[in-house]
Amino acid sequence: MFSSDLTLGIFLTSQCCIGVIGNSLIFLSSLYTFSVQHYLKKPIDSIFMHLTMVNILAIVFLLIPDIASSFGIRHFLSDAGCKAVLYIYRVTRGLSICTTSILSTFQAITISPSNSTWAWLKPKLSTWTPLFFIFSWLINMLIYIEIIKSVIAKTNATLAGHGYYHAYCQNRNFGKQNKGLFLSVILTRDLIFVALMLSTSLYMVNFLYRHYKRAKQIHIRSLSSQSSPETRATWIILLLVSCFVFFYWLSNFVTLYGFYTPEKIPRLEQVNAILSSSYPTICPFLLMRNNKNILHFTSSLSVLRITHFQRSNI
Repeated sequence: MFSSDLTLGIFLTSQCCIGVIGNSLIFLSSLYTFSVQHYLKKPIDSIFMHLTMVNILAIVFLLIPDIASSFGIRHFLSDAGCKAVLYIYRVTRGLSICTTSILSTFQAITISPSNSTWAWLKPKLSTWTPLFFIFSWLINMLIYIEIIKSVIAKTNATLAGHGYYHAYCQNRNFGKQNKGLFLSVILTRDLIFVALMLSTSLYMVNFLYRHYKRAKQIHIRSLSSQSSPETRATWIILLLVSCFVFFYWLSNFVTLYGFYTPEKIPRLEQVNAILSSSYPTICPFLLMRNNKNILHFTSSLSVLRITHFQRSNI
C-alpha cells in the first residue's frame, strides 16, 4: 500500500501537470491568435495570456517544493533557493489577484451600455491594460522584497512559535519577528483588489438580470441570441471570480492559522499548497468553455501534424 506522503506526492504531481498543461494551452492559443490569426484577436486575450502565464509560474514554484518534500527529499532548497522560490511564488500569487481583478473590470466595462458612466473607458481599455500589468508587477515585486530579507533554509525539523513555516524554509528569526506591518500591507492590497473584483461582478450580475428581464418582457428571441456569446463570457468570468475569492480567502485563512499557531503542523503546509494551487489549476478549464481560439489552435496543430506526416512518407 502507498504511504500517505507518497499518495500526496502523486496527487500534487498530477495537479501540477494538469494546471501547467491547461494554462499552457490557453497561453499558446492566445499567442497563436496574436501572431498568426490577427483577425480573431481581442483585447481581452492579452489578459488571458498574462493570467495563464502567472498561473503557470505560481503552480510550479508552489508545488515543486511540496512534491519534493512528499517524496522524502530532505535537502532541496538552500537559502538562495528559498528566497528565489518563495519570492517568485508570492509575486505571481499577488499578480493572480491583480489580473483577475483587471479581467473582471475589463468585462464589466465591455458589456456596459453606451450611455453608462463607464462607456468613455471602452476605447481606452487596450491602451490601459498593459499599464495595469506593469503597475501590478511593480507593486507586487516591491511588497515581497521582505521575503528576500527574512526567509532562509529551514535549520530545525521541529519549530514552535509564530512565524512562516515551509517544507524547506522558515523566517530568519523564527518566533521573534513581528510581521504585523508586512501582513497589513498584503491585507490592504487584497482588500482593494477583491473589493474591485466584487463590485464589478455585482455590476455584471445586475446588468445580466436587467437584460434578461427586458428580453423576457418584449419577447424578442434575437435580442437574447445576439448577446449570448457576450453573456456566456460574462458568466464564465463571474464563475472565475467566485472560484478565486473562495480559494484565495480559504488559503489565506490556513496561511494565517499556520503563521500564528504555536505548534506547527507539517501536513498543514501541504494542504495549503493544494488550496493555493486549486484556482490556477481550475482557471484555464473555465476559460476554455467560451474560448474559440483553442479550437483554431488545435485544428492548426492537426493540420501541421498531417502535413508533416505526409511529407515524411514521400
